[in-house]
Amino acid sequence: MNLVDSSALLEYFMGTADGARFAAASENHANLIVPTVVVYEVTKRLTKVLGQDAADAALTGLRNGNVVPLDEELAISAARISVKHNLAMADSIIYATAEAHAATLWTQDEHFKNLPNVRYFPKTTP
Repeated sequence: MNLVDSSALLEYFMGTADGARFAAASENHANLIVPTVVVYEVTKRLTKVLGQDAADAALTGLRNGNVVPLDEELAISAARISVKHNLAMADSIIYATAEAHAATLWTQDEHFKNLPNVRYFPKTTP
């Protein structure tokens, strides 16, 4: 299973060179885990940058994956992960979701860089 975080998905949906790294994981919908917080972050940013139509197209792709809502158990796990790894709320929810589904987390976010089961790629474009 794979979880492509917001930073990576935004690059992918905007068609950047960095985004190409995440194409295979993003397009393998059967093995794609999508936390609802990622749906929020991607929709918000794409709406601002590319407009409603682009955001709606991205949503269609995300909904083809396995969307995982934030429930009580996941929230508690995220809180513990936040304390242990000093992660912000959204990042801890994303990482907790990856852990709960034994998924590899694909990201450009340095906060995840040294955590287990993370495929970190530094951003190469401004």
